[in-house]
Amino acid sequence: MRAMNFGKAAALALSVAFAAGCSTTNTSDSGSAGDTTATTQGAGGSSMSGTSMSDVKNLATVFYFDFDKSQVKIESVQALRGHAKYLVANPSANVVLEGHADERGTREYNMALGERRAKAIARVLTVNGVSSSQIELVSFGEEKPAVMGHSDSSWAQNRRVELKY
Repeated sequence: MRAMNFGKAAALALSVAFAAGCSTTNTSDSGSAGDTTATTQGAGGSSMSGTSMSDVKNLATVFYFDFDKSQVKIESVQALRGHAKYLVANPSANVVLEGHADERGTREYNMALGERRAKAIARVLTVNGVSSSQIELVSFGEEKPAVMGHSDSSWAQNRRVELKY
């Protein structure tokens, strides 16, 4: 049992280190999109004492990505751990991860990119103990933009994964 917990901890540490190594320091397009994730997770992060749905409602449910990337941002990990804690404590609960992309690129490419982004979020959840049977992946590609427009700020808000219970 201890070896399995150590293995999970090691896998999580490697995932976080990988995400940190892949992140960029360019914040030109993070604007309000990056800030939204950071401010929404404050109430629920790792100090979450319960595992009820009301605790989960305080966590971010939209996770943003850099252009043409599918690496989970380090600032998203804390909120994802909170969601994982809830899902582990409630094995009958299920989550749908909806991957999205901005309008740049072909429809086929954006569908694949949305799927890679959803899989990246799923990987963080499973490393934190969530059963893969509790997770459903859907990619909408560019088909369901959060914000209409052809600017960097619009595109930044459309590059996302939405977590829905």
